[in-house]
Amino acid sequence: MENRKRPLGEVNPNDSFKTPEKRVSVVRLLDSDYMRWGVEETCRYLRGEGLGEWEDTFKGWFSGLLLAVCCLVFGQVFNDSIHGHVELHPLLIKIIDTPQFQRLRNLKQLGGTYFVFPGASHNRFEHCIGVGHLAGRLVQALNDRQPELFISRRDILCVQIAGLCHDLGHGPFSHMFDGKFIPKARPGISWKHEKASLDMFDYLVKDNGLKPVMEQHGLVLPEDLEFIKEQIAGPPDTNASQGQKVAASSASPRSWPYKGRPEDKSFLYEIVANRRNGIDVDKWDYFARDCYHLGIQNNFDYRRFLKFARVCEVDGQKHICTRDKEVGNLYDMFHTRNCLHRRAYQHKVGNIIETMIAEAFLKADKHIQIEGSEGKMFTLSTAIDDMEAYTKLTDHIFEQILHSSSSELAESRQILRNIICRRLYKCLGQTQADKPMSFTQTIRSWEADLARSIPQNSAQDVRLQPEDFVVNVIFMDYGMKEKNPINNVRFYCKNDLTTAIQIRKNQVSKLLPDQFAEQLIRVYCKKTDDRSLEAAKKHFVQWCMNMNFSKPQDGDIIAPELTPLKASWSNNNEGEDGEGGSLREGNCASVNGKKKAKMQLSF
Repeated sequence: MENRKRPLGEVNPNDSFKTPEKRVSVVRLLDSDYMRWGVEETCRYLRGEGLGEWEDTFKGWFSGLLLAVCCLVFGQVFNDSIHGHVELHPLLIKIIDTPQFQRLRNLKQLGGTYFVFPGASHNRFEHCIGVGHLAGRLVQALNDRQPELFISRRDILCVQIAGLCHDLGHGPFSHMFDGKFIPKARPGISWKHEKASLDMFDYLVKDNGLKPVMEQHGLVLPEDLEFIKEQIAGPPDTNASQGQKVAASSASPRSWPYKGRPEDKSFLYEIVANRRNGIDVDKWDYFARDCYHLGIQNNFDYRRFLKFARVCEVDGQKHICTRDKEVGNLYDMFHTRNCLHRRAYQHKVGNIIETMIAEAFLKADKHIQIEGSEGKMFTLSTAIDDMEAYTKLTDHIFEQILHSSSSELAESRQILRNIICRRLYKCLGQTQADKPMSFTQTIRSWEADLARSIPQNSAQDVRLQPEDFVVNVIFMDYGMKEKNPINNVRFYCKNDLTTAIQIRKNQVSKLLPDQFAEQLIRVYCKKTDDRSLEAAKKHFVQWCMNMNFSKPQDGDIIAPELTPLKASWSNNNEGEDGEGGSLREGNCASVNGKKKAKMQLSF
């Protein structure tokens, strides 16, 4: 056997490490840096091998191929609590690894709601990563399903970046900052976090020198930067940049408002922030993430939407559509949104905690100094004018005030201590107007009216002032004010994948809501002693009677001597279920008598 083997290669067993396979592996190990080569390094290698005539051709097509390889090799994997293992493009990692994006680690996603729901400790950082991931999944699903859309790698990357950066402009405690603090601190301006997101994105790119990096990854500037910002805040020359929803018909072929992409790519603007009907990846992530951390069941599964999403032409534009059988699931999606607002986002305790935080910030505003660009100093409310200063503004302001020793911050510090020790303003109740109302200076006049609404039998030794009351007006809707967002959704049928159709509410179910928006009016009292609270509750009930508002749910308990005085507040169910009747004993006897008489007649 030994004599037969040796002639085949005459290889000395002691030289086995010199086999061709081993020699190749050594060479490959030495040259393994090729995976890090850019276009120039590769062209240099071609010239060295005598293939210089291929250099110009190679520069044209190799860049895109190299990007694909780099994404696979150098993309970073995040283990997300909601979406599992998420792999992001290297350019997205460059953006994440900046001070402007890392700031989002210190901004609570749900603001003051964390003081009510112990699990709601998640931040804007992970939400933005989730939205960037989902934006990529949706646009890739459309590309795989419909190659004729000609979605480019640039398009996909820009959509992912927009999803990643859409919330860069949020301030401390998220919506509390632009919803409660800024309107009172600077009532003369109209400012939303979407505008700050654009400013912060520009600052992020400039401060970290990302333009050359973006160009290396195939983006075309400034066109793609414009496209990214338009996805975040809408077209620059319309109210949509302030977060206003625009109808599908507002952009006709003659007035295409966007500059980043032409009209045949209109569907790309419906992925991150869908101003047509509100169905976008931003909602998909915060539904799943917020429900998970709040301990609330999420009834909407975005994965199913991904399976059925297609682009169809609607009135000359291309829009994202879904299967006709999914219409019920979309109503469930908006119902989930409404439930989250009722149960968590507009929770009566979380709501007043954010009001108290805003009060503390208002009192501390001019005493907090933040250094911005060129050494200029800014306050809490003016930091929004300078992104260098705004980068330093996070939820830590709460702790800074709470642990300060400055006498100037004494009032603010006391308010925050009251929050920590659960000495909160007390909710007197909730009511509604018969018809929607417009609110300008109304709330201040209502607080004065509440103080004057003294019931005849109230205690005379308790005197309440307008500043003792806090009125919060809460707007609840399906995302498009009083409109039904499903009316702006288009569907396709199984037998015709290209024709978009509209499905009206009466084609779905008679159990769906008739109205899609309402206003809730909540009243709180700053005084928390028993006598003041008892008097304030009666003031509240009397005020609801004077204003012809709905009876508070516990009105019969807190003011049993007042509620019978208003005829429309009587406890009968007529008009609700078609039967008269009352919870009072006398009326019950009357109803029983009527039923007995009917029985006798039928007998």
